[in-house]
Amino acid sequence: MLRKLFYCLALLVLAGPAAANDRVKSEASAAIATASEAIRRDPKDANAYYDRGNAYAANGDADRAIADYTATIRLDPAHANAYYNRGNSYSSKGDTERAIADYSATIRLDPAYANAYYNRANTYSNKGHTDRAIADYTEAVRLQPINANAYFNRGNAYGRKGETDRAIADYTEAIRADSTYANAYLNRGLAYEKRGDFAKARADFNATLGLAHTATRWALDKARERLAVLPSPRPATILVEKTGLAPLVTAPGAANTDRRVALVIGNSAYENVAALPNPVRDASLVADVLKLTGFEAVTLLTDLRKDALVNALREFAARAETADWAVVYYAGHGMEVGGVNYLIPTDAKIAADREIAFEAVPVDQVLNAAERARKLRLVILDACRDNPFAAQMKRTMTVASRSVSRGLAPVEPEAGTLVVYAAKDGETALDGDGSNSPFATAFVKNVPTPGLEVRRLFDFVRDDVMEATGRRQKPFSYGSISGRQDFYFVAGK
Repeated sequence: MLRKLFYCLALLVLAGPAAANDRVKSEASAAIATASEAIRRDPKDANAYYDRGNAYAANGDADRAIADYTATIRLDPAHANAYYNRGNSYSSKGDTERAIADYSATIRLDPAYANAYYNRANTYSNKGHTDRAIADYTEAVRLQPINANAYFNRGNAYGRKGETDRAIADYTEAIRADSTYANAYLNRGLAYEKRGDFAKARADFNATLGLAHTATRWALDKARERLAVLPSPRPATILVEKTGLAPLVTAPGAANTDRRVALVIGNSAYENVAALPNPVRDASLVADVLKLTGFEAVTLLTDLRKDALVNALREFAARAETADWAVVYYAGHGMEVGGVNYLIPTDAKIAADREIAFEAVPVDQVLNAAERARKLRLVILDACRDNPFAAQMKRTMTVASRSVSRGLAPVEPEAGTLVVYAAKDGETALDGDGSNSPFATAFVKNVPTPGLEVRRLFDFVRDDVMEATGRRQKPFSYGSISGRQDFYFVAGK
């Protein structure tokens, strides 16, 4: 038990003095007493000094910790961990030169000690030695490719050097290693903003806000500050230049005169299961492209609790009554229970299948919100993502009457309504390794294409998603719209 306690205390040393709360300090004091007795019995017990040094460090007593690590090294000059933790203690005192010397000694004894490279890089960075810091971060990620902090801090170092593209690449790797790394989204957003890529900056700032439960107050405030001052989405022709898409212009006489409204929702910051990194960014991207294609009103909402989600649908239903087109896009968790499809709000607590109706919103409510539009009702659900609620739910009814499936169940909407799933019924969609889901990426790519009728549009989206996912994900459309009328997001030239 004592060795286990020393190990835990050593981990806390790496985490920093803030980890030494009152309980840990009490345990550290007990560990100090035990180690001191071991040293009294055997003054040449190097590990006893090392263990007591860890306990002193956890207790916030850097000077005594340093003294004990020094005694460990005197008795065992090859004790790499003693050099490393002494370096941490020197670093906590602001003695950067001695900290660097100890990290270097650690690396000399153990060239594969990734954390020694990482902490030496941090120390170099604090001293303003940016190139040395980058070299050490590079070695840290080579030895430990999932070290999100090393990618993040190297991104910061590249940013200080003005190498924005490299900074963005590193923030992206940090996010790949830890999809809830709010500061990586924020700093990547700042880098995109600096580069003039405001759409991507906006998406990353929204993603930061979507991770409110893990983000620092500073990060949240900074994201809100930058969103408030970002330029409005650029005209369609500028979007074309940056993406290579066909221009968003219509032929004479083909101008859109329909009144189009849209509700776009992205739920990322789930409170009771792991966050989804992409839905907030996906929703922001979709909202921007709908505005660019001439929608009169696009309401973008993110991270909705149940009450807010119900209110959003109620308010949208009122707007849809006077519209020709009503489009709803939802990205986030969805679930089918007993043949009924539900969207999952961010505050849902679903411990048993019987709770689903109280905690979630039936997809039928979404269909009802759009049903009064005069010409086209389009509901797009990027909600088939792998759902942690399904695995943790208790089954309280028989399987036959209360099944819980992967993905969503098929739907049969009223004539004039088209429902599009990001993945076919019973299957799950991918959230994606990049900044957006494969479905959102394909949808936004194809929507601005002039003369692409809506049914054909989703054929293109399906093909792009299947190609991007190696045929692991197949979008699917349900329902029917008038065969006597064609519908275009952007009319033909």
